[in-house]
Parts: sequence; C-alpha cells; structure tokens
Amino acid sequence: MKRDTKQMYATMPPWRLFFVVALPGMISMLAMSIYIIIEGAFIGQVIGEQALAAVNIAFPIIMINFSLSDLIGVGAAVPISVALGRRDEKSANNLFSCALVMIFAVSVIMGAIMIVAAEPLAVFMSAEGELIPICARYIRIYAIFSPITAIFFATDNFLKISGFVKTSMIINIFCNVATVGLLVTFLLVAKMDVTGSALASCIAMATCSFITLIPFICGRALLKFTRPRFSWNAIRQIIFFGAPVFLNNIAGRLTAILINNALMTLGASQLGENGGVTAVAAYSVLMYAVEICRPLMYGMSDSLAPSIGFNWGAGRRDRVKSIARCNYIGSLVLGFVSTALVFIFSRQVALIFVDSGDEALLALSEHALRLFCISFLFLWFIVTTQSLLSAIEKPLAATVLSVSLALFFPAASLFAMRGMGLDGVWLNYPVTCALSCLLGAVLLLLLKLKRKGKQPEGGTTA
Repeated sequence: MKRDTKQMYATMPPWRLFFVVALPGMISMLAMSIYIIIEGAFIGQVIGEQALAAVNIAFPIIMINFSLSDLIGVGAAVPISVALGRRDEKSANNLFSCALVMIFAVSVIMGAIMIVAAEPLAVFMSAEGELIPICARYIRIYAIFSPITAIFFATDNFLKISGFVKTSMIINIFCNVATVGLLVTFLLVAKMDVTGSALASCIAMATCSFITLIPFICGRALLKFTRPRFSWNAIRQIIFFGAPVFLNNIAGRLTAILINNALMTLGASQLGENGGVTAVAAYSVLMYAVEICRPLMYGMSDSLAPSIGFNWGAGRRDRVKSIARCNYIGSLVLGFVSTALVFIFSRQVALIFVDSGDEALLALSEHALRLFCISFLFLWFIVTTQSLLSAIEKPLAATVLSVSLALFFPAASLFAMRGMGLDGVWLNYPVTCALSCLLGAVLLLLLKLKRKGKQPEGGTTA
C-alpha cells in the first residue's frame, strides 16, 4: 500500500473508489479471462476434442495445488488489511513474510506429490484409456513449476493491499499476453500437445511471480519483508480467514470428479461410443464460458475487499456499507449482461472452442450453454456476499456459503436431477447458484454488519 492509499481507503467517495480500485482489478481479471478463453480455443481447435476432455479432467488437480496457495495468500490478506486499518504495521509485515515462506514450502511438497503420482491422480479424476497419459503430462508440467508459480497468486493480492492496483493490472495483462504468445509458439509452431499449453501458462506465471516481488524487494511497498516469526496465532489467522476460499476450491474439485464421472456414464449411454469424451468436452466448453463472467465479478470484489477490511478494522461501519453497496450494484449489472450475451450468442460462444465440423459436439455445447448461463443471474450475489463476509471477519459464514456452492448443493442437485440425463448436469450449476443465492441472503439477514466490542486478533465468527 502506498502511503497515501490509507487516505484513499479512508476518505475517497465510494463510487470514485469503485472506479479507481475495482476497474483495474476487473481489467486484470478480464485479461485472465481472455487468456483462458484463448487457451480453450487453442486446445479445442488445434489439438481436438480428446485434449479438451483431458484438460478438463486434469485441471481440478492443478487447482487443488493452487488452492493451498490461495488458502495462505487470501488468509493472510484479510488480517493484514485489518491490521493496517489498526495502524499495526509490525503484525501486517510479519503475516506477509510468514505467508510467503509457507506458500513456498507447501508448493514444493505438493509439486513432488503430483510428479510422482500423476497417473494415479489422472485415473482418480475419471481419465480412461488414452486420456490417462495426456492428463499425466499436463499435471507434471504444472507440478515442476509449482514452487514458483504458486507465489504469483498471493503476491498479486499483496500488491492490491499495498495500493499497487494498476501495477497488478499491468502484470496480469503482461502474464496473459505472454501466455498467448507462448501458446502460439508451442502449439502452432512447435506442434506440441497439451504439454505446450501447460508450459505456456507456467513459464508466463513463473516470470510474473518474480516481477510481483520487485516492489517488496525494493522497499517501495508498505508491506515489508521481515524475519518471519511464526506463532500459532499467526498460523491460525491465516488458516481461519483463508478457509472459505480454500474449502470452496477443494469442494469444487470434488464436485468436478462427481460431474466427470456422471458425464462419462451418461455420455456413453445417451450419445453412444465415445459419448463420454464428447460429454466431458461439452462440459469443458461450459467451464471456459463461465470465465466470460466470473473472473470479472471476482476481480471487482477482490479489489474492493482491502478497502472494506481497512475500514472494518478502523471501525467505520457506514463506509463499509457504502463500499459494499457499490460492489453489489456493479456485480448485478455484470451478471445480467453476461446472462443475456451468452444466451443470445450461445452458438458463437461454442464455436470459439469447438471445430465447426464437429456438429455433434457443437450442437450439444450450444444447448448446454443456454441452460448453463442462467447461473449468472445468481452468481453475482454469491461472489459479492462471500467476499464481503470474509472482509468483515465473518469467515465461518463465508465458509458455509463457499462449501454449499462448491459441494453440498451441486452434489444434492446432481442426485436429485439424475433422471434428467445430461440436461440434469447442464442445469446443475444454475440450480446450485440459485440455492446458494438464497443461502447468502439468509446469512446477510442473520449477521449484523456491526462489530460488537474489541475482538481478539483472528476475528469473529458467525
């Protein structure tokens, strides 16, 4: 945080703060969305349906690895922001330093496990036959780079806390432009398979990991490297506040395993031979399509979270409400616009990832998108509420919402709609989001946006 950023968080009018802070964050995430969409297009158009299915199967394992970094990075970000609001820079710097050491250690361990157990992990994730070695290669590339790339996600949060929102935006844009350039080189020029896609992402993220550390190494950021002093209280805070995002990621990957299993079975029964691969490939299109909307929502909420946490720590409840109100209005508009665009242009969206000659996959993807995009009507509220609950030190409520969205509701919906065949899978996320939206509204009604007295370091629970 630049020294005048404290003043910005404390005094800037909420809507002006929204445009100054949230828009760069959204642009950063938009760049990431564009990269993810381009990556999906390259895989689907250049390598083919089988590669599209293999990446969808392998990716949950990749994200479980990154979710551990998110646990630490996001978990440290909340108490750091609150500590800065209390003018306790010593605690903020110690949490910052401890978090980086923990991320590096955890990612080394996870990377080693993924390298050794790549094939069994692929089988566990529902890969069969020729998909197993493809998934294993993809997993191993990410595992090799894990100790370096994992830091990128945390340092990006710390840059935003330090007020370097535009710097974060520029680095994210550079990362995604570099990845696209490497994708062209590896997939079109070198004619590589999914290994080239994984290498492109990892090389770009590794480079940006080093770049994000420069403001901290040079001492230009408010957060400073100090000799980390680990304590149970510091570790507890990090785990406590990182739990909602972590459990959401883990639960989401478990749900992905259930859905991939269902798709392999239902696809084979409804579409015939190799129908399972086609169904999984169609679901991959949905997962890429959600990146049109979801990252923008997260970018908006994540960028505003430090200002909410700062004012919460400073005891300024009315200002917290005002900033949160701007966040809800902005994400609402985004959710409804995204729903309309994906519904109207469902075929065009599907054609980004599916070869026009693969009519069976194209028709299935187009139909699935029209059902799936309903989820955006509810997702905006869930993302904003989850971020708000975490920022105001209500991690238990945020965790309940996250795990319900990622595991409980989708698992229940998958079981309840099993008689609908593949349509039950396409509608799983919209139903899940509707139920989670209702739960989020109940949690907000039950929780008062008011801090009762002085709380112990580590926050309060719902």
